[in-house]
Amino acid sequence: MSRQRLIAFLTALAVAVGLAVLVPLSSTASAADCAAAWNASSVYTGGQSASYNGHNWTAKWWTEGETPGAADVWADSGACGSGGGSGGTTGGSGCSYPSWVAGRSYVTGDVVTYTNGLLYIATHDNPGYDPTISTWYWSPYTCSGSGGGTGGTNPSGGFVVSEAQFDQMFPSRNSFYTYSGLTAALSAYPAFATTGSDTVKKQEAAAFLANVSHETGGLVYVTEIDKSGNYCAAEPYGCPAGTYSYYGRGPMQLSWNFNYKAAGDSLGVDLLDNPGLVETDPAISWKTGLWYWNTQTGPGTMTPHNAMVNGAGFGETIRSINGSIECNGGNPAEVQDRVNKYESYAAILGVSPGGNLSC
Repeated sequence: MSRQRLIAFLTALAVAVGLAVLVPLSSTASAADCAAAWNASSVYTGGQSASYNGHNWTAKWWTEGETPGAADVWADSGACGSGGGSGGTTGGSGCSYPSWVAGRSYVTGDVVTYTNGLLYIATHDNPGYDPTISTWYWSPYTCSGSGGGTGGTNPSGGFVVSEAQFDQMFPSRNSFYTYSGLTAALSAYPAFATTGSDTVKKQEAAAFLANVSHETGGLVYVTEIDKSGNYCAAEPYGCPAGTYSYYGRGPMQLSWNFNYKAAGDSLGVDLLDNPGLVETDPAISWKTGLWYWNTQTGPGTMTPHNAMVNGAGFGETIRSINGSIECNGGNPAEVQDRVNKYESYAAILGVSPGGNLSC
């Protein structure tokens, strides 16, 4: 009996005895269509869908900026497309990523395989720019073999603050303080805004940006207004750049020769002899702010980074920056200004500011 007649006979027999008929699936069946690409600056409410890395994802509840697959707020609705959509997958896991397609929209964190066989990660949202030409939008990516990898500006695949949110926080900022300068600086301190839950990551980013906003008048001032003070303490290495050269610069207004020496040593840049780099190089400037935030306790008992990731609260970041000058009744108006900015930025990022806001 031929194969076709055998299938027909068995099907008829199954129908006769009331059994369910199993029809072989077509080998050409395709995955579901991809939903609109996930966007870090868009708000999604429960039930709304977005595509990311070759899968459709459904929001369980309100979310903004939380990456599908990395946050519990998203439910995986399965593979989509056939390499289509933003970040559509060709292999689903491991080191298999979709081929880059010119003109297709990508969001921060998307990983693609370029025509040269190398991987690239989107460091900024873009409408399909060439990864080997538009290096501000793409960075080389090294796969670990389990869907992870290194590359881009941040080990988590992108900063928790989008450029649109950054612009909303600092509408009148000095053009020196670029978003690209900030994201380029993140690799120097990979634990910043990547530690803990998605909420903690956003709280830390909001706390850092609130403090630098206070220090710089909303990222308006690159250097402090009054430069007449003596910022050269007696140290073995002296003040090679000049007695009055170590005034406040950058997002955390780095001051004094010993801080320039320590920050430069940490970053591998000679800031003792070249303090002006903090006011001329955006990435170095941002790195000095992150240096203080992640490594210095100042007049406090912990680094601002540890204060945020270990639950001590925003108030302890103020203490680590200005201590009794503002805290313990020193200057409640200044403290409140920092708190107001933090609450505002946390709202932009869609998270609660948490407790212990004041010092």
